[in-house]
Amino acid sequence: MCHQTVSLVANAIESAGIPTVVMGAAKDIVEHVGVARFAFSDVPLGNSAGLPHDIGSQRDVLHCALRLFEAAHAPRTTVQTPARWQGDDHTWKRDFMNLEQLSEEAVAKAKAEFERQKELANLNR
Repeated sequence: MCHQTVSLVANAIESAGIPTVVMGAAKDIVEHVGVARFAFSDVPLGNSAGLPHDIGSQRDVLHCALRLFEAAHAPRTTVQTPARWQGDDHTWKRDFMNLEQLSEEAVAKAKAEFERQKELANLNR
């Protein structure tokens, strides 16, 4: 889901007196909106709740987010989760979805898969 939408919804819920924690990977967007509590994972978008197929990573991120409820004593508190993408901290930022590094065939395959997923999502409405 869109980081901006989640952040705006979290702010509305907070204004009703219900505490929230946003888990996300788009730090600039979430902090610009100004949520009360933000568990930031420095990983590619779509992986805010931990690394794919890595239950331990997902558990660690969730525990970090839950601890934030207790630890946040000021508004707009951001903590970085322990989630780390494979390789060094900057490699994925250079490589993730870098179209210049993909062949035309790979781009076409990714587009086709994206369209297939959209069709599946529409069937499940």
